[in-house]
Amino acid sequence: MEIIDEPIKGLKLLKPKVFGDHRGYFFESYNKKTFESVGINDEFVQDNQSFSQKNVLRGLHFQTDEFAQAKLVRVISGSVYDVALDIRKGSPTYGKTFGVELNATNQYQFYVPVGFAHGFVTLEDNTVFAYKCSNYYSPGHEGGIMYNDPDLNIDWKVDNPILSEKDRENEVFKLFESPFEYEEK
Repeated sequence: MEIIDEPIKGLKLLKPKVFGDHRGYFFESYNKKTFESVGINDEFVQDNQSFSQKNVLRGLHFQTDEFAQAKLVRVISGSVYDVALDIRKGSPTYGKTFGVELNATNQYQFYVPVGFAHGFVTLEDNTVFAYKCSNYYSPGHEGGIMYNDPDLNIDWKVDNPILSEKDRENEVFKLFESPFEYEEK
């Protein structure tokens, strides 16, 4: 496992060791000891998977309080543009975003710790997106930031994304009161 980038303190872009030959490929998508060796110590308790056509945007989501979640995300087939937003009060990068393309070819994995909002948009039809969560989903503890907030100025790489009704009603960032505090480590 190689850390490709740590663009904002806490985020980790990871490249697994992929073993390929004429039959196809093999790689370990998760090994607790390997992830601990690169500083990811979360206990993942829930796996989720979504299937979407091109231009579907999901986000920017987070969970609060005792249901706050770290996520380990990857693409099984297709491709996404994946974005994390730092929502940790007191962080030197509060309100900053990092985005990266994750796809079935590069096999990158993206670790998003507690204190970040997360979202992605599909760049291809039939995209399968998978992610591990460090806590269980709780509808009463979910929140969202508006994907197209002008203060964030995120280039999602698509025009006219397809959204859920819930994501059309997320908060604008300047009115958002973060429940997360930055902790220097």
